[in-house]
Amino acid sequence: MSALFSLVAVLALVLLAMLGAQVESLRYVLGAILPYVAFALFIVGIVYRVFKWARTPVPFRIPTTCGQQKSLPWIKQNKLENPSSTFWVIGRMALEVLFFRSLFRNTRTELSSDGPKVGYGPTKWLWIAGMAFHYTMLVIVFRHLRFFTEPVPWIVGIVQDVDGFFQVGVPVLYLTSLIFLAAVTYLFLRRVLIPQVRYISLANDYFPLFLLLGIGTTGFLLRHLIKTDIVAVKELTLGWIGFNPVVPAEIDPLFYGHLFLICVLIAYFPISKLTHMAGVFMSPTRNLASNNREVRHINPWNAPVKVHTYEEYEDEFRDKMKAAGIPVEKE
Repeated sequence: MSALFSLVAVLALVLLAMLGAQVESLRYVLGAILPYVAFALFIVGIVYRVFKWARTPVPFRIPTTCGQQKSLPWIKQNKLENPSSTFWVIGRMALEVLFFRSLFRNTRTELSSDGPKVGYGPTKWLWIAGMAFHYTMLVIVFRHLRFFTEPVPWIVGIVQDVDGFFQVGVPVLYLTSLIFLAAVTYLFLRRVLIPQVRYISLANDYFPLFLLLGIGTTGFLLRHLIKTDIVAVKELTLGWIGFNPVVPAEIDPLFYGHLFLICVLIAYFPISKLTHMAGVFMSPTRNLASNNREVRHINPWNAPVKVHTYEEYEDEFRDKMKAAGIPVEKE
């Protein structure tokens, strides 16, 4: 039900934008005002979330570890899995951010079909799909710099040439476009087909996936089937950069559906689970060194507590304890 609701919502957004593009005043709102609003909501939302995380007290070291902590000199430490210094924390974070190391090491737990036995298996396909999705999206966003720059940087041209190396079709079919759509489709099917994952999936899990699928599909259609006016699109995007947006009438309505989904994704980003992009750097389970055996960490926010010692407890209840046959230290 959550998946169906999210799908209908994304389809409604596309149709709403395409219908709105038929009206000149609404076309101006979609093409000239909405991108600024979405970008402002993204910046304000991300800054608010980061400052909120930064203000959260973390008096103790709580890094998630799965290796030997630094201890006696003759015990070998796992420096990446259990870092004890800032240098190794940076190394661990780099592996996490660039290669999703914790996801690579992840395992799934399930009951065996031949008896009441618990089995453990790899989740490498999830890791591959996650890596493919994030890196192809990075390349796609980088390729789109050609719409926002004039002249186009030479590095963007090199990335485009490498991406379209196989020279399939006219215009050239980019490999990252296919991998992106395949990776997002896999992440969606995984949520639908695996009962345990489907059980814990909510609308806010499906909605970003359908947004990404919608953005990828409409972008693919605009490049290979609809053939929208690229010159008019670049005129619009350069207008954004110069804070003087002009909305040409030659742009196909499907482009506004594509743009509207992008704006919704950008505005939705700070209030969704997608903020793990920034949250991973603020997570005390990742960004702290595990040096609890070297340094004593005292909570500076602990309020003074009046301690009720056993001697005071016995003095208060000695008669009742003796009446109940409970031994006491003092008669």
